[in-house]
Order: sequence, then structure tokens, then C-alpha cells
Amino acid sequence: MKVTIVAGARPNFMKIAPITQAIDAARKEGKRISYRLVYTGRQDDNSIDPSLFADLHMKVPDVYLGIDSNNNTQLAAGIMLAFDKELTDNPTQVVIVVDDLTATMSCAIVAKKLGIKVAHLVAGTRSFDMSMPKEVNRMITDGLSDYLFTAGMIANRNLNQSGREDENVYYVGNILIDTIRNNRYRLLRPLWASSMGLEERKYILLTMNRRALLNKTTVLKKLLTVLSQKAGDTKIIAPVHTYVSDRIKSLKLNVPNICLMPVQSYLVFGYLISHAMAIVTDSGNVSEEATFFGIPCITLNNYAEHPETWKQGTNELVNEDSELLGKAIDTLKEGKWKKGTIPERWDGRTAERIVKILLNEQN
Repeated sequence: MKVTIVAGARPNFMKIAPITQAIDAARKEGKRISYRLVYTGRQDDNSIDPSLFADLHMKVPDVYLGIDSNNNTQLAAGIMLAFDKELTDNPTQVVIVVDDLTATMSCAIVAKKLGIKVAHLVAGTRSFDMSMPKEVNRMITDGLSDYLFTAGMIANRNLNQSGREDENVYYVGNILIDTIRNNRYRLLRPLWASSMGLEERKYILLTMNRRALLNKTTVLKKLLTVLSQKAGDTKIIAPVHTYVSDRIKSLKLNVPNICLMPVQSYLVFGYLISHAMAIVTDSGNVSEEATFFGIPCITLNNYAEHPETWKQGTNELVNEDSELLGKAIDTLKEGKWKKGTIPERWDGRTAERIVKILLNEQN
């Protein structure tokens, strides 16, 4: 079986790495399966740091499609044309796409039109807000997919309610946890930690990526100001992309305890998550990692891709409400944060289940 695996952005690689490792293990056992790794972006993409693939124990992409645009329509069109050529030149039997990016949807459409089976990794996630481009991507990709690999029973229910056949839905577990479990003993304390006087469990980790939030000047100012004031003497470590740090600096806020720094390597960032007092984030992936490590997490959104993080885990949703954020920080500093549990099938065997399903379908 030939499998093409598509990544559309840096976070996708964290979910793809366990799949490539499981395929390599199956090949060593004599199974007839191989993969080709495709990145839809450019080879010089500055969000893909050189250490990423070594950190994740995976090879670099076999091909970079080189498509980059801030316009979703132009991005989709460019990816579709380039991916059509990629599949024509390198035939495959299954295309695996991840999450809810424009690249995810675009490559699923191309594969389906060429008669190739589509597997959607982390299927069934929903915000139920069709004004969000990612929600459109999810709906289209799920509708086209032959294999719907879900991380939880809530995702299964979402797919069932949208009319998908049960025989195409596979509850395999959370693939991101495979990566965490594989690397938790390799995490690296950053070299700059000592010079900053960074102590375990005595700092707050802040991550921000959502452009929709960054563009709301008044909301962003209130959130950062409240976070800084409520944190007091506690350092707030903020490893963020350049466009985020530039945006925060442009606000000219008096927030001396927020320490802006470049994006960190996977192993260093994992250390920062696992040793934080708490995390404030707008990232679903980060909230999942926080739940696994049992770290209090405050999400600046009104939904979570994996509701298990707040139903069972250590995550709380405060939307973009500075008052709710302040109350959450108060709860944290009073030592009253809830105790979470690790959800079902966050056991590190998700990739193994996926590869087994693909091989069984082949027979």
C-alpha cells in the first residue's frame, strides 16, 4: 500500500510523526506499506525550524509544493493545482490529511476527484460556526473522507449527526498524545532559563496564534493587561511568532512581566508546557498537551476542538473575556484549580491503530 501524507503547517507534523513511525515499524515486520510526505508550503518557511524533524524522529518532506498566500481562495487554488501534479507523478492509494487547514480541504478534494481514498486524521471536530474558514474546511473534508479517524466519542457523535456512516468512522484516540508520550523523557530545559531565573512551576506560559484575536485591538489590550496585572510578580513566558510579537509591541502596553521571545523548538516548548504553573493559550493543541501533563490551562476561545480537555482535563474556556480571564487567574493563584484526568485512548497507540486499519482494509 502506498500512502501520501499531507502537512499544511508546522503543527501538522506533530500529528504526522507517529504515523510515519508506525508505517516504518510495519515495514520492518514485512508489511507492504510505504509513505510519501508532502508539505504544501515552501522549503524556506521560517515556521519550520531546522530542528523540528530531528526532534520528532521523522524524515524531512519528500516534496514541498511551495504554495503560500494570505488569501484562502488563492491558497486553495494553488495547492490543488500543485497537488494534482504531485499525485499524477507519484500515484498512491490513500491520502492522509490532518486537522482543518485550507491545505487539508484542498488536498482531500484533489484526491477524491482522482479516485484516491482519503483519510482524515482528527475528524469530527466542530465549532458549529460556519463563519469560520476552518469549520468549512472540516465539513468538506469529513464529507469527502473514506476513513474518519477520531480522537474522542464527541467527534463520533458530531459525525453521526452529520449523516456519516458508522463503518467509515474509527475511534482511534488522540494522535498528538502519541508524540508527547514518545518524547516526554527527551524534553529540553532551554539554555536561557537560568539567565532569566526561570523556576519550575513558577511561571505562566502564554501562546497566541489566532489572527482573528490579534486583530481585535481593544479586546487584545484588555486581555494582556489583565493577564499581566493578575500575574503580578509571576513571569509570563511568551514564545510567539514574529507577527504576534510585532502586534503585541505595537499596542505599547505597560506589561513588563510578559517576556516575548521567538518560537522555541519542539522539545524546548514541550519542557515549557510540562513545567509551567499554568498556560494561557488560544491553541487547541496546547490545551491537549496541558491536559496530558496535568497543567492548568486557560483557553482564549469559546470552544475547544477536543471538548475532553475541559470536560475531563485541566482546561477552562474563557473566550476573549478579560473579566473571565482575571477570575481564572485568581482561582489559579488561590490553589483552587480543578484536577483533571487523562481522557480515554490518550495512550500513545493511536498511530498503531490507524496503520492497522489501513492494512486490514487492503487485505
